[in-house]
Amino acid sequence: MSEVDYADMQGLVRFGYGQMTSALYALVRVKNSDAAKRWLRSAPVTTAVAQKPPPKTAMNVAFSAPGLRALGVPESIIAGFSHEFWAGMSQESRARQLGDVGQNAPPNWTWGSYGHEPHALVMFFAEPDQFDSFVQNSRDQNWSNAFEEIISLGTSNLDGDEPFGFADGISQPQIDWEQRLERPTTQSEYTNVVALGEFLLGYRNEYGKITDRPLLDADAATAGLLNAEDMPAKKDLARNGTYLVMRQLEQDVRGFWKFLHEEAAGNLADAAQLGAKMVGRTRAGDPLVSIQAQPIPGTDPRTVTQNQFTYASDPAGARCPFGAHVRRTNPRNSDFPEHRPSTLRKLIIMLGFGPKGFYDDLTSSVRFHRILRRGREYGSELLPEHALQPGPPNEPARGLHFICLNANISRQFEFLQNAWIANTKFSGVSGESDPLLGNRESIPGCPVTGNFRIPGDGALGRRISGLPQFVTVRGGAYFFLPSLRALRYFAGAA
Repeated sequence: MSEVDYADMQGLVRFGYGQMTSALYALVRVKNSDAAKRWLRSAPVTTAVAQKPPPKTAMNVAFSAPGLRALGVPESIIAGFSHEFWAGMSQESRARQLGDVGQNAPPNWTWGSYGHEPHALVMFFAEPDQFDSFVQNSRDQNWSNAFEEIISLGTSNLDGDEPFGFADGISQPQIDWEQRLERPTTQSEYTNVVALGEFLLGYRNEYGKITDRPLLDADAATAGLLNAEDMPAKKDLARNGTYLVMRQLEQDVRGFWKFLHEEAAGNLADAAQLGAKMVGRTRAGDPLVSIQAQPIPGTDPRTVTQNQFTYASDPAGARCPFGAHVRRTNPRNSDFPEHRPSTLRKLIIMLGFGPKGFYDDLTSSVRFHRILRRGREYGSELLPEHALQPGPPNEPARGLHFICLNANISRQFEFLQNAWIANTKFSGVSGESDPLLGNRESIPGCPVTGNFRIPGDGALGRRISGLPQFVTVRGGAYFFLPSLRALRYFAGAA
């Protein structure tokens, strides 16, 4: 495999721009394709080339399938992208699959409902003193001629916390940029190092394969594109690009802490402890299970005390419940159960007389379902003790602009959302979905989905019932984050 050309990659993939604490997400529709192409040709899109000192501003651009059509990209090329991408997130069948029903249903969204998807997502990042002028200068006359703005989504800097008050962004996969890992391979122990092709198209993934993507005939129009690694006679439109998933998640911070406070009989410390059980980490970001002595490949040395662990030491879920948010979204398993019980022990567990957890998602090793998170919070900070007070009239919303990058929407984001977050039978639990993101809607065979079970450690466990819905989806869409070469191709496409 050839080396990664960072100059051809948009910087969001590599950096995330965490040092730029001001950000804005502009969701637009193309009203004049020629003007849009002119704007693209001059837009200061930031690459993934490392700079010292790092830049103070950055811009990245992604397109939906309707957006590519609006630029004049032929249907034959769009059909080469994944079905999930060109079908869209708000398609009715897909919405049901993602748990976007009830209050979360796309017809209730502020933006992104079926037939009204944004054409492009333009992301602005900057240090605070540079932000306003950078955004204003980028929205020049070409911008005004090219785009109709659907909505501009501002962000907040909550010093590393998400709106519920828990540390966020602690655990991210380490990308194998140098492509040193042998793939495919069998992974007998959990590792945090993930193949480059899981997050960047045109490279080998955890299966040792290159994900399907549009491959074009070589001609004058495609001369600027790179050749495909697996089909050198073809031009790879998607190489150094990826799929970007965006969802606007509004969080009911006051409702969350009031519910915990009532369940804790008015004790704020106990409420915080219950919240930690639901999240799977303390508010400071510490895991609920013990840190292991054995190093985990790919763990950032700066976060060893928060990330050097698996759930092997907690097979019954007594410390971190099976249904906790972070245990659902990253079960930290390998290709095989780390501890295989005997036949007798297995029978006892199957009959329901012992703790479950030995077969935590047997068929779904975590490394095939990792995502790279790049989202940001919005709204003002609200501390737990203040959240118990009545809110002012017309209080501004709080939440997360969830953004993740993945090379396979179905196997990564959608699997995580459907099989782990929305699944009411995840890891042997019953009658409960994700305590934070669950929609609480009844489903066939499971009329109750608002429970949360905390197993006991040698004692009776506890079951919390009647969890309200704490997070509501306000918008969402699938985008393609192209390489710089692909951007130039789109800007010149007929």
